[in-house]
Amino acid sequence: MKILIDMNLSPHWVDEFNLKNIHAVHWSSVGKFDAQDVELIKWAKDNNYIIFTHDLDFGTALALNKAEKPSVIQVRTQNVTVKHLSEKVIPTIKEYNNWLEKGAMIIIDDYKMRIRVLPL
Repeated sequence: MKILIDMNLSPHWVDEFNLKNIHAVHWSSVGKFDAQDVELIKWAKDNNYIIFTHDLDFGTALALNKAEKPSVIQVRTQNVTVKHLSEKVIPTIKEYNNWLEKGAMIIIDDYKMRIRVLPL
């Protein structure tokens, strides 16, 4: 499993994922900081990465294109720090790895987690 971390999340997530044996890269290391979402989606799909984001637009983009990939993990919380979210995000990724490999969107907030199978 490989995670592409969107610009709206800290590069510190790379270390956290790697510590948990999940390969991760931050978009700033592979693309332009001002790239449009469609560019991240294409890169993630072409390179078999799952997008990790705080951006609400990815669900819309996937739905409009009836995309089956890439999978997206979206956090919907004000506090997006590694310290606050790691204990929710990492176990969710590991538990739903099979769905993420097939194509899914997982939405995580402070109180619950939802999963939707792609295409939306």
